[in-house]
Amino acid sequence: MRILFIGDIVGAPGRAIVEERLAGIIAREQLDLVIANGENAAAGFGITPHIADDLLEAGVEVISGGNHIWDRKEIKEYFPTQPRLVRPANFPEGAPGSGVYKGVARNGTPYAFLNLQGRTFMQALDCPFHAAQRELDRIGRDVRVIVVDMHAEATSEKQAMGWFLDGKVSAVVGTHTHIATADEQILPGGTAYITDVGMTGPHDSVIGMQKEGIVQRFLDGLPARFGVATGDVRINAVLLEVDPHTGRASSIERKVWRET
Repeated sequence: MRILFIGDIVGAPGRAIVEERLAGIIAREQLDLVIANGENAAAGFGITPHIADDLLEAGVEVISGGNHIWDRKEIKEYFPTQPRLVRPANFPEGAPGSGVYKGVARNGTPYAFLNLQGRTFMQALDCPFHAAQRELDRIGRDVRVIVVDMHAEATSEKQAMGWFLDGKVSAVVGTHTHIATADEQILPGGTAYITDVGMTGPHDSVIGMQKEGIVQRFLDGLPARFGVATGDVRINAVLLEVDPHTGRASSIERKVWRET
């Protein structure tokens, strides 16, 4: 089973390259499932119902979130209508939407997707480790293929989650920093792991935003409006090979596609 996880989609440039390229990538790579982090898809902050619909129409099966998932107020009303938009499972009880989505891939394999958010250097949420175990208990043993998006700042927290879930899920992929790491591996229990998938959007930037404003903010410490950059647009993703019967991963490969 071939699964593509697309790193954080940033603004209009990130959306455009996914919408233009994904159908061809699905066909060429013979993909069974596509998941993407979309919490920065609306001008770099949040996601709107219209954008979510467009990404799903383009071939993304599940959209995951993170700390910016609530930045657009209209998205709260959208969650009950679209279960394929997932927010971190460790938000407090009563938050709109769900942290888990269960579906069937193109090859007929049942799968589950779990979204978690870290707490180190981030908003104080419920414990992602306890939330992960709780949701896995609810998913049950009948679903073997399980992909986890660990949306977190600290590499140590992401690595700890990888080891905690090794042998329990097919993959733990990190998002949030927008910088791809080179530590992709298969852990001893058969779980694919990478600390951060990277960013889908303009790489002539500082994590997707125009460089000048970010640099000036570091120089003077004053408030500034940040705009999404435009140059060197790329898709950062990882391609996972997973046994549909056991849920164990056999490979994880970093993939990059540039705008044509």
